[in-house]
Amino acid sequence: MMSYPLSYILLLPTLALSVLFAVPSQNTSAIRRIAILGVLLPFLLSLGVFFTYNHSTGGFQFIENIPWVVPFGISYHLGVDGINALLILLLGFVSFAAVLISHHIKERVKEYYILLLLMIIGTYGAFLSLDIFFFYFFHEVATIPAFLLIAIWGSDRHEYAAMKLTLYLTAGATLGLIGLLALYFASGLQTFDFVQLQYYLTVHPIPLNVRNWIFGLVVIGFGVTLTMWPFYTWAPVGYAAAPTAVSMLHAGVLKKLGAYAIIRFAIQLMPQAAHTWMPLIATLAVLNIIYCGLVVLAQRDMKYILGYSSCSHMGYILLGIACLNVIGLNGVVFLMFAHGIMVSLGFALTGFFADQTNTRNLDELSGLAKRMPFIGTCFAMMALASSGVPGFANFPAEIMVLLGAWDHYRWQTVLAVLGVVITAIYMFKAIRLGFHGPLPSRWNQLTDAQTALQKLPYILLLAALIIVGCFPTIILNKIEPASKGVLQYALTTK
Repeated sequence: MMSYPLSYILLLPTLALSVLFAVPSQNTSAIRRIAILGVLLPFLLSLGVFFTYNHSTGGFQFIENIPWVVPFGISYHLGVDGINALLILLLGFVSFAAVLISHHIKERVKEYYILLLLMIIGTYGAFLSLDIFFFYFFHEVATIPAFLLIAIWGSDRHEYAAMKLTLYLTAGATLGLIGLLALYFASGLQTFDFVQLQYYLTVHPIPLNVRNWIFGLVVIGFGVTLTMWPFYTWAPVGYAAAPTAVSMLHAGVLKKLGAYAIIRFAIQLMPQAAHTWMPLIATLAVLNIIYCGLVVLAQRDMKYILGYSSCSHMGYILLGIACLNVIGLNGVVFLMFAHGIMVSLGFALTGFFADQTNTRNLDELSGLAKRMPFIGTCFAMMALASSGVPGFANFPAEIMVLLGAWDHYRWQTVLAVLGVVITAIYMFKAIRLGFHGPLPSRWNQLTDAQTALQKLPYILLLAALIIVGCFPTIILNKIEPASKGVLQYALTTK
């Protein structure tokens, strides 16, 4: 393993992005190859970081710390524990698959890949940063390109969707920024370094009333990114209008930045305030699960089904966070990975048949599996994973969340189980309407994914769901020490 793997994970896609500026716009084949290489190499590095992370030692590893603006306590500080090591692996899977399926982009190809790589770089940087200033900086770098990608290459009221997504996420990020700045000034340490702040605040805690409102700002602000009820309405509209790769990255990975920020900066730095807010968060989690799940039942557009379903699944992440116990947090991190892979696969498959049929409306689709057996099989397996069927990664993740919640939130857990039933209903309904039944004559010209390159992104994502679902200790061994580290003070203080 090279000496600075985390910096290389950031540098390689940045280098690819820089090279794209020098490539003529008409040379689309070279542009696509450079973009693929720019995400493949960081993906391989993220695999290396995840599997070489020493879980028996725990803590942050692969540390890189270079002072930048010393008077303000800002430094280029990178590091991973079991939580963000898994999340950069998630991004590696999804970004590689997203670039592979972007071959359908025919207009302004160069600009498209530049913005897509910028989005990926920002997300990597946010997950890797142990400096709060750089976390927020990279968070914004990841968010801003989505506006242009949706507004230029999107569909279905794409300008409205791009504006709504941007306004919601900007408002949430502003609240989160106010909370993070308040934490910076209230600590009195004059540093944005997460590790220093964590140690200092355990010895010199901020007054509880101040911690409570700072905690609220961080949770609500980044809860908008996580699509916490009632701030979720930007997501289904945005995902429906976005190009397929952007839907995959946004729903699969960027949304998890909200949960990551809540875990890292709210719970880990202000554990006492967590006990005040968590009952409310558990209630909002149930509203996410049930309300958004019921809304899905009324949808006919497959992208809207996946969009509202994604918002519903975020309720399980919120419920697991509210548990403030190790099994619940293990389930949260596990589910962030499982859901990210599953929903990315769903959007990729939807994009495949929508490009040929020019519709995503299930009332207009029927019998697609007859012409697309590979895509139909992958879609059915994606639906099973979303429904929490054993053998897929979502099953152990959701089980851990429900077990973690049972001791503290009985009625919320019962309703969360009902949400699993609702998920199965709308997913099996989508399979029946879209892929089974008679095949209309107008779909006789449809073609399945045929070449190995066409099938690769779907096989890659599906393999991750199955392997992790059958062997969950691959992930649990890495994330459990990190979960204990996050909760070490929350479990002993109230």
